[in-house]
Amino acid sequence: MTHRAFLNLRRGIASGAMAAALATGSQAMAQTAREAELEARLNQLEAAVSALRSELTQARAEQQTSTQVAQKADSRVAALEAKPASEGFKVGATTFKLGGFVKVVGSATRYDDGTVPGGSLGKEFYLPQQIPVGGQSSRDIIGHARQTRLAFSTSTPLGGKEIKSVVEFDFALAAAPLGAQRATNPYTPTFRRGFISYGNWLVGQEWTTFQNPAHFPETTDFVGPMDGAIFVRQMILQYRQPLSADWSLYLAAENPQTETITTTSAALGDNDSDRMPDLVAKLAYKGKAGEMHVAGLYRKLAVHANGMGDNANGWGVSAAGKVPFGPQGRHDIRFSATYGQGMGRYFTVGFAPDAVYDPAVADRLYVVDNFAGFAAIKLGWTDNVRSTVMAAYQKAWYPDGIALPGLANVASYSVAGNLFWSPVKQLDLGIEYRHAERKVASGLTGQMDRLEMAAKYTF
Repeated sequence: MTHRAFLNLRRGIASGAMAAALATGSQAMAQTAREAELEARLNQLEAAVSALRSELTQARAEQQTSTQVAQKADSRVAALEAKPASEGFKVGATTFKLGGFVKVVGSATRYDDGTVPGGSLGKEFYLPQQIPVGGQSSRDIIGHARQTRLAFSTSTPLGGKEIKSVVEFDFALAAAPLGAQRATNPYTPTFRRGFISYGNWLVGQEWTTFQNPAHFPETTDFVGPMDGAIFVRQMILQYRQPLSADWSLYLAAENPQTETITTTSAALGDNDSDRMPDLVAKLAYKGKAGEMHVAGLYRKLAVHANGMGDNANGWGVSAAGKVPFGPQGRHDIRFSATYGQGMGRYFTVGFAPDAVYDPAVADRLYVVDNFAGFAAIKLGWTDNVRSTVMAAYQKAWYPDGIALPGLANVASYSVAGNLFWSPVKQLDLGIEYRHAERKVASGLTGQMDRLEMAAKYTF
């Protein structure tokens, strides 16, 4: 090999090596760029996945928050529905509340022995003294909404206690104006209760301490077992002393009013010449066993006019209660029994008088003895269907040796049964049948049969 050939071979090998090196470097450079591109794309993908994961976590959190908000809203709605219908509103420190009900009543009545005069209260609720006697049978159908009731109350913190007030009225006891049913039935509102209470004290017009209206049975009627019920609202000054968690002692001085008849007239006479209040003491229990009380009443009857008059003592004792039983306390027994002398006006809106007084015969009060009582049993068939069966009786014993008007009330009784259904909360629909009888001093009797329906919405 010549030197030139060797040089050419060397140059060829060097050129090939350089070309190979250049090719290898170019391939390495190309591979590094691809890896960088892949790494960049991978980083972008990881960032997208991370962002998606964050969005998913946020969506789950928002969904959980939305569910919690919905659950809280449902809980608040349920709590509001469970609260009393009227929670009131505040003006300063005083809470004002409005409550009551709308009650609609329709009844069909048969009187065996006479006719009840138009506009009489006995047409619209059960009053035994208005059952007619000594006549021909009659029938009557009537409907009204005059038992509808409104009540306002206030409560204000004062000296670590609360001073409260109540004002309540309805339309039930107002005399129906002439022609009321002809067009608009414009019944006048009548005052029921209005009192102030602070601590253990209560003053104002309220149910007499001698009774407890919570013991009245459920009825389509205004009261129901009126024959045997104490029924008085009047001005009272009452003090309540708790004796334990379940027992309380009540002491009260209440407005007096002596009611009399004469030897010739059975119409009650109002004698506004009383000289001391009626005094009441009551021992009451309210606990797991139910509600019960024993009460005592002392009165000083007085009639004084035109330089004539007389005084006499009156008194009464009463026991009443409500005892639940059965599953969830759905059933209960309610009862009342009262006996006394010179206390007729406390029963049945004045079925019998406190005394007989006729200055034309003798300037003396002849005190009348009275007994009245009722019993009722309520059966709760379901949570919203229930029945009550009730019976009531009243008797008056007049003094011997004096003449009595023929229409003076001597005795009455009634029996009734009903069925109530509450399709929704605070709405009550009821139907009731009642049979009753009245007896007067002449020996005449009168009977009444009534079918009544009622709808009441309490708010």
